[in-house]
Amino acid sequence: MTKPRRNVQFQHRGSNGHHGRRASISETSEGGSEPGSPKMNGASEVSQEEKESPPQSEYDKKKATFVTRTIWTLVMIAGFFVSMFAGHIYVIGIVTAVQIVSFKEVIAIANVPSRAKNLPFTRSLNWYFLGTTMYFLYGESVIYYFKHIILVDRVLLPFATHHRFISFMLYVIGFVFFVGSLKKGHYRFQFTQFAWTHMALALINVQSHFILNNIFEGMIWFFLPASLVITNDIFAYICGITFGRTQLIKLSPKKTVEGFVGAWILTIFFGFAMTNVLMRYRYFICPVNDLGANIFTGLQCDPNPVFLPQTHTIPLPLLLHTPPVTFSIAPMQFHILVFATFASLIAPFGGFFASGLKRTFKVKDFGESIPGHGGITDRMDCQFIMGFFAYMYYQSFIAVYRASVGGVIEMAVQGLTGEEQVEVLKGLGKYLVGQGMVGSEVGDCLAGVMARRR
Repeated sequence: MTKPRRNVQFQHRGSNGHHGRRASISETSEGGSEPGSPKMNGASEVSQEEKESPPQSEYDKKKATFVTRTIWTLVMIAGFFVSMFAGHIYVIGIVTAVQIVSFKEVIAIANVPSRAKNLPFTRSLNWYFLGTTMYFLYGESVIYYFKHIILVDRVLLPFATHHRFISFMLYVIGFVFFVGSLKKGHYRFQFTQFAWTHMALALINVQSHFILNNIFEGMIWFFLPASLVITNDIFAYICGITFGRTQLIKLSPKKTVEGFVGAWILTIFFGFAMTNVLMRYRYFICPVNDLGANIFTGLQCDPNPVFLPQTHTIPLPLLLHTPPVTFSIAPMQFHILVFATFASLIAPFGGFFASGLKRTFKVKDFGESIPGHGGITDRMDCQFIMGFFAYMYYQSFIAVYRASVGGVIEMAVQGLTGEEQVEVLKGLGKYLVGQGMVGSEVGDCLAGVMARRR
């Protein structure tokens, strides 16, 4: 008598190779035919093409990637310098485009298309919160740096004086709409997207706001920090492949301690030399008072004392019987040591943070915005924190706070009544006539206007 056969499994229909069960609806839909799918009518053509075209060697792949990367690097460098010399408004446009694309890339890596398809307002809310945030941050910058224009315009004045309340109400509208769009069975996904969106806004758009303010304070405060980060990355690569031996951090296995320290030293020398060049041009050191200015028209201002050379004396020991050493150097040359140190030792951790984020979501790059480089965020991960630092350091140790025309107008508009503003105007008119800065006819005209007003 034959023994019964055990553990014999029969393949069911439609099981697609999964033993003992039928395929799920999701598996059937994913494996099913779609128009133009290579699994059906195009399968034979694809296999035929694969047989005819020889596989590309590893050397050819690396060579093609290197060529593409080099070309686009040169294109980006050329575009950056052209926009910088063309005027501040073009650099502002580049910063705006960078933060929008970076926001899109960061949001995309946490998106789940199958769920987002069932929640059509999720993506719309992401962009709404981006628009609201940019309206608030850009409005703050424009009002602060161009208050002498905004506050004297009848149409723009209400928007300027109530800007923060308008921005807050725009955000509240988005918040209410988000709560109203919550759908049962998708709560975790929706709240995750809500938190992820706000994290992206804080890490990208808020820090980009300070980069924008650096441009308004003077082109040097934008160009110098950005160039320090770029050159430090190049120096770290050169030093790493030359004498790098010790791994620096596990998140980036190719980073070495020797490359890290070597790049720090070389970046300090580069920063010292670059600062010495940029300080000579008013276009770089003057704050923006005309968005139409470019490298040919230039800017005019009283330079910040940090750019003016100061004489220092180093006394020598009496035993040497030599006079003390005297030399002149601008204070900015000392400040650049701090900038270069931050760009070399702290800013790279922005890149390490981005590497950890990509490893979390198991992606190689944030996107494919730049051929050969990946996404915009892959190239800007260190720039955001560097620009933030540059603004905070400038405002804390370098900025000179003086009364400005815009500041005086703001105080008069927001702090004085209409009658008090008229009195200020009358007193200012008398002062200008008395100093001979305007003719007496101006004072008479002003007095006549005041009399008719009464």
